[in-house]
Amino acid sequence: MDDVFRFSDEFGPARIVHIHRPAAGLKAIAVIDNTACGVAIGGVRMAPDVSVEECFRLARAMTWKNAAAGLPHGGGKSVIFGDPRMPSAQKERVIRAFAGAIGDIHDYVPGPDMGTDELCMGWVKDEIGRAVGLPDAVGGIPLDQVGATGFGLAASVGIAFDILGLDLKGARVAVQGFGAVGKHAARFLAQQGSILVAASDTSGTLADGSGLDVSALIALKDKGCPLRDHPNGRKLPADAILDIDCDIWIPAARPDVVRADNVHRLRARLIPQGANIPCTADAEKALHGRGVLTIPDFIANAGGVICAATEFQGGSERQAFDSIQQRIQTNTRIVIEESRRTGCLPRAAAVALAGRRLQEATQTRRWR
Repeated sequence: MDDVFRFSDEFGPARIVHIHRPAAGLKAIAVIDNTACGVAIGGVRMAPDVSVEECFRLARAMTWKNAAAGLPHGGGKSVIFGDPRMPSAQKERVIRAFAGAIGDIHDYVPGPDMGTDELCMGWVKDEIGRAVGLPDAVGGIPLDQVGATGFGLAASVGIAFDILGLDLKGARVAVQGFGAVGKHAARFLAQQGSILVAASDTSGTLADGSGLDVSALIALKDKGCPLRDHPNGRKLPADAILDIDCDIWIPAARPDVVRADNVHRLRARLIPQGANIPCTADAEKALHGRGVLTIPDFIANAGGVICAATEFQGGSERQAFDSIQQRIQTNTRIVIEESRRTGCLPRAAAVALAGRRLQEATQTRRWR
């Protein structure tokens, strides 16, 4: 069955584009899900095991994310099949070939995602004249470098803790995926007095109940070293991050890391979703049943796209951070309060919020 119709519903996707450029070593997929609110913005993910289904789910998350945040943009996403650690010259060739392939998709603006960064977006902009999350040297706001998504996560946690009547000072944090999102979330939360008790990357989990030095871990990762190279803390397997006793557990890596078969291992009060679609529907339902509060991905991790939209409109980094804080705090409060009032899952409340805004935007379009 055609991919568009296999995934289609009232909101999209508008189209799915399969890209194959053998001479450049490029195989990719772009999904433009919905443009009712405006030109789609969505990141470019690079990994060996991506799929059309993952790309669609990520694009839909961007549709919800942009609509919920009240941005004048729709949702889209791209995935490139490949190892993001490939040699730089090869990666540049692949990224530039990808840019050329999407050059005529004018209602989609790419940005960085897992496996790509500001430099990659600079290559895209050089090829087709549009991208967000650009290096500051070419007038962009390097959202991964400044930690826009992590800042937004911290803002969502602050509101959630306020509603729960908890204090961030001394709150224990575990981060699954100590990368571009996770490390900045840990940094901003540490500035508010929280304690990082565990972090993981592909090399394993590093844990210390008395607290890990966030700055030292960030410096280690910025040098390209794995967490296991840090001299302090207990070295555990990567999936041991699921078993860490903490107050705040942040998934900030791949989709579906929390599932029905492992959700029972989580021991936390709050799960702000730093990654896109990190928990399956069954896992979110189980957590809700246990009284664990989850903040859905497209609410909690919208900082990156809010920053990207501000950049696209010519705004400054300061304006971007002000917008991130205001929009994410407001939406986090709306979702939690609606979930509490009705007893529905936070994701259901978040989808309803985004859906209302999307339907309002759709009424202004000629072709609905």
